[in-house]
Amino acid sequence: MARRVFSGIQPTGNVHIGNYLGAIRNWVALQDKYDSLFCIVDFHAITLAYDPNQIYDRILDVAATNLAVGLNPEKVTLFVQSSVPEHTELTWYLTCLTSLGSLERMTQFKDKSARQKGNIFAGLMNYPVLQTADIILYKADLVPVGDDQIQHLELAREITRRFNTTFGEIFPEPQPLLTSGARVMALNDPTSKMSKSIEGSCISLDEKPESIRKKIRRAVTDPGPQGGEMGPGVKNLFLLLEAFTEPDVYRQFKTDYANEQLRYSDLKHTIGEGIVEHLTPIRERRAELLAKPDYLKDVLMAGGDRARIEAQETLKQVREVMGFKFPVS
Repeated sequence: MARRVFSGIQPTGNVHIGNYLGAIRNWVALQDKYDSLFCIVDFHAITLAYDPNQIYDRILDVAATNLAVGLNPEKVTLFVQSSVPEHTELTWYLTCLTSLGSLERMTQFKDKSARQKGNIFAGLMNYPVLQTADIILYKADLVPVGDDQIQHLELAREITRRFNTTFGEIFPEPQPLLTSGARVMALNDPTSKMSKSIEGSCISLDEKPESIRKKIRRAVTDPGPQGGEMGPGVKNLFLLLEAFTEPDVYRQFKTDYANEQLRYSDLKHTIGEGIVEHLTPIRERRAELLAKPDYLKDVLMAGGDRARIEAQETLKQVREVMGFKFPVS
């Protein structure tokens, strides 16, 4: 039987090219190699302030994007986290096995709580516990992660070991499956992550061609190498060049850069046209899918039904070993 992969994406607005290169494109490649479960993690999306009226539409939006990029609902289980309430039940059990110190040490918690300035809720701290429950509920072997997510997965492995040691071996320890995509930075601040909440920072997968070209033209560049390496702005542009153009084009621009013959206007033009060409069929397919909300809903409900069958079986085992033997109606 194929090894199992689990990963999730939040429905927090339009997916941008950083999400695409870092996660979704990898999901498409994984669907032919592994038994894959991909979850739209709407519970995770409420750890910060949100508009309840937007969640449903954003779930459909993310689903349409994933399908437009190439996920096949006949090959993968694509579902919504909140349609499988066993996620939250397992989270409570795991919360009771997780030390407060472990959660306080999480870099993401420290960064986000610093930005919140006094408006910090327990859900933000407990985010990694829910993430652990998401993964082990389906006894996933592998979790696609970037370097910045390794800390959360290490905590998930720690929590899993503690459960198995305390109650018996039920869950495999999830292993990292390092994603191949480079970490794309903000176009207007290449020292920061690309973010859809900052104007001019990112390019969405549904971005119109002229808007793409305009944002690339305005992307930050640097005066030249720093300490023998490319500056962050140029490095970011070359990451995009490599991702969205042919290898020979990338090699030629690298040669021009090394020979100090690079024209940034040519580089940006080539990147812009490459992104436009790559994203146009995705944008068009996405629009077609969004015009069929009932189809998207059916895909997600079918995925949720498959996921819940497994989740219920896992929770049955968990309740038994933890001593909760009173029948569940």
